[in-house]
Amino acid sequence: MASAVETLIRGTITKGIMKVAEFNRDRAKAPVEPHPYLSGIHTPMDAELTLDELRVTGEIPAELDGRYIRIGPNPIAPNPAAYHWFLGDGMVHGVRLKGGKALWYRNRWIRSTKVSEALGEPPAPGTRSERFDTVNTNVVGHAGETWAIVEAGGFPVRIDAELNTIAHDPFGGTLHYAFSAHPHLDPDSGEMHAICYKGDVADTIWHVVVDASGKVIREEPVAVQHGPMIHDCMITKNYAIILDLPCTFSMKALIGGHPFPYRWNPEHKARVGLLPRNGSGGDVIWCDVEPCYVFHPCNGYEDADGTVILDVCAHDQMFRPDALGPDSTRVPFERWTIDPVARKVARKVIDDASQEFPRPNESLTGKPYRYAYAMALPDGFDASSPDQTLLFKHDLVAGGKQVHDFGAGRIPGEFVFVARSGATAEDDGWLIGYVIDTNVQTSELVILNAQDFEGSPVARVHIPHRIPPGFHGNWVVG
Repeated sequence: MASAVETLIRGTITKGIMKVAEFNRDRAKAPVEPHPYLSGIHTPMDAELTLDELRVTGEIPAELDGRYIRIGPNPIAPNPAAYHWFLGDGMVHGVRLKGGKALWYRNRWIRSTKVSEALGEPPAPGTRSERFDTVNTNVVGHAGETWAIVEAGGFPVRIDAELNTIAHDPFGGTLHYAFSAHPHLDPDSGEMHAICYKGDVADTIWHVVVDASGKVIREEPVAVQHGPMIHDCMITKNYAIILDLPCTFSMKALIGGHPFPYRWNPEHKARVGLLPRNGSGGDVIWCDVEPCYVFHPCNGYEDADGTVILDVCAHDQMFRPDALGPDSTRVPFERWTIDPVARKVARKVIDDASQEFPRPNESLTGKPYRYAYAMALPDGFDASSPDQTLLFKHDLVAGGKQVHDFGAGRIPGEFVFVARSGATAEDDGWLIGYVIDTNVQTSELVILNAQDFEGSPVARVHIPHRIPPGFHGNWVVG
C-alpha cells in the first residue's frame, strides 16, 4: 500500500516534487549508444508533408471512401537523456482513399504547447489538462469528429479532415477528470466506454461513457490502490471490464528523474473487475488473476453459463527495470474465462507466439466472435528493434491461425478490419495498415482481403519515406 508519506506527497506538494524530478531529469546524461527509440527504424520525421496522387500497386476497392489514420510518438526536439517512447510528441499519418484512388498522404504533429512553440505558432485553442497536453496514442472517429486521444489524464484533441489540429477539447467541456487511449464503441447504442486514470490520482479510476453525440454522460469513480496504469479495457453486454494489473505509479522513479514513472509492482494484486455498465463503483466484481500485464484485449463477451470471456495479449512483465519502452519477454495470445461467482480468472493460451495489437471485426465488440487479427512480435520482444514480418488471423471457433508474411525486412504495424458494405460473413472485408520496408526506407499502406488472408495484397499505396513505428489508428469514413 502507498505510505502515508507518499499519499501526502501526491496530495499536497506535487509541485515541489515535480521540481525535484525535473532537476534530476536535467542532470541525466545521454546514453553512450544512440537512443533505441530515436534511431534506426524509430528515427523521428522532421517535417510535415502533403503528397498527392500516390502510386498504387494493385487495385484499391472503390467502396473504400475514407481515411486510414494512425498516430504515434514523433518528438520534435527530443532530449535523449530523458526520453521514453510513450511520451513523444504525437504525429498523425493518414492516407485518403476515394473512388479507387489514394488521393493523398499527410503527416501532422498534434499541436501541444511544446510543438506550437517549436514551430513558431500560437498555441492551439481549447481546454487542456492541468498536467500535460501531449496526445500521441490513438485516433478515433466519433460523433462526426476525429479525435486524437491519450491516457493518464490528458484531454482529447479534435483534428480536421486533413489532420490539422482544431482544438484541445474535453468533449465540449463535459469531461472532468480523464480519458483513455482505448475507448470501445458499443455497436448497438453508439456509446463509447472507457476506463480512465490520472497520473496524479492513486486511489481512483473512472468509468467514462461518451454518448453518440460526443458528450460525456457518465464518470463513475472506482476505488483502487497504488495508481495502476490501465491502458485499455473491454465491454460486454452488461459489464465494463477493468484490468487492474501490477504496473503502477512509482514515486521513486518520478523523483529519480525518470520521465515515465510506472514500474512493475509485485505488491499490487492482479485482478479483473466486472463493473455493471450502469452500476456504481462499489458494485465491481473483482476476480483474481495471475500476475501479468495487458496493454490490449481483443474482444470480450458473456457466455451462456454466466462467465465472461476475454481474449488478450498477455505480457509476462512490464517495466521491471528503468526501461525506455516495453520490456516483456513473452506475449502469448490468451483466452481468459472470468467467473464472477468464484471470483477467479482461468487463463488459457490460444497461441504461444508473441504478438500484439489484436483487433476483431469491431461490429462485434462485446459479442461472441470468431476471428482475431494480431501483429507478430519478435522472439524476446524488443520493441526498439522490430524485425518481425508477420500478421496473424486466428480462428477462435475452428482453431488454428493463418499467417500473412509481408517479406524480408517489411515490418507491419497494427492492422484494422473494415467490413464490406452488406457483408454477412464476419471476415468479409479488408485489413488495412502501414508496412515499413526497411530495405529501402519507404512505407506502404497495405490492403488485404481478409477472406484471402495469406494471398497477395489487394492494393499497396506507396509512400516514399519511412513512417516510424507508432501506436494505434483506425479507418474513419469520409
